Amino acid sequence: MRKIKYKKGRKLQPYNLEYTGIHKKTDSEMQLFVYDDAKVFEYADFNVSDLEKCIDVQKTNWLNIHGLNDLDLLKTISGHFKIDNFMLADILNTTRRTKIEEQHDILFFNIKSLLPMEDSDGIKAEQISFLIKDGILISFQEKRSDFFTHIRERIRTHSGIVRTKKADYLLYILLDAIMENFYITIENEEDKIEDIIDSTKKSADPIILERIEQLRDNFNFLKRSIVPLRDSLYNIKSIKDDNVFNVIEAENFTFFARLHQKSLELLEQIESDMSSLESASNFFFSAQTHKMNEIMKTLTIVSAIFIPLTFIVGVYGMNFKYMPELEYAYGYYTVVGIMVLIVFGMIYYFKRRHWF
Repeated sequence: MRKIKYKKGRKLQPYNLEYTGIHKKTDSEMQLFVYDDAKVFEYADFNVSDLEKCIDVQKTNWLNIHGLNDLDLLKTISGHFKIDNFMLADILNTTRRTKIEEQHDILFFNIKSLLPMEDSDGIKAEQISFLIKDGILISFQEKRSDFFTHIRERIRTHSGIVRTKKADYLLYILLDAIMENFYITIENEEDKIEDIIDSTKKSADPIILERIEQLRDNFNFLKRSIVPLRDSLYNIKSIKDDNVFNVIEAENFTFFARLHQKSLELLEQIESDMSSLESASNFFFSAQTHKMNEIMKTLTIVSAIFIPLTFIVGVYGMNFKYMPELEYAYGYYTVVGIMVLIVFGMIYYFKRRHWF
């Protein structure tokens, strides 16, 4: 799980563009969909030189870019669509929080897509950015993934209403697909919580506490990713009558309100899961304390039993010349018998008092 770290003396200026993500060796690729209710055109290996020829402003256009390492390609696209350098810098800087803004008739939206790591307890994050202008939606992904495979298939097969809608509806279903990853990630983390709760009932191994802290870090990371998304979706939901986001049609604000509701559900689920983690942590410490109390109780009972025995041994260990019992033929057996009776008597007494 990556953390934002400040590096002294390092300042990324809008005119000094640089990709800050971890996928440094991913080659940039482009795909283009041009569609309306009647037809769809798909360009799998799209070339930037064909922008003018293939894009049809009378239809809905979806230009998807995998890989952010080819700065010349991104600058060419930025120049063609008149994208501000500040927006391009936000696309390349993967440490930015989720946000939405509109400048010069361009709607910009970036979001973190989260999925569980397969070989560890961490969470992998990928920043995905969207730009909408003049019926054209451009999506920027750090690497090739299958987040939107089902959406491409819906466009090809004319499934649902996607082909009858504009780019703003396409943005909605793309965001919805990304938010599904949050559900997948949270469900995966909840399975780990159930395993931990079961483990706390069977073992007091300190490794359990380490796993609890790791899961707590994961849920905090999820929360930090969803809160700005919730705020951004609320901005869309709440200002639909103010003509702020002109690229979103009035009838489609309802869809973004649904996404806002999903973000609230995700945050509520995270709060519930963090409460479960807190309960698991408290149960772990309670089990540790109970185990320690049981040990101390056992040691105390053993010590209490040996106190009178030690007293008797101490008395007969004194080096006095005249002690009546020393010359008694059965003195040793009598004392040992008394000691045995004391042991069983005290055990019986402790049992009756339910002290163990």
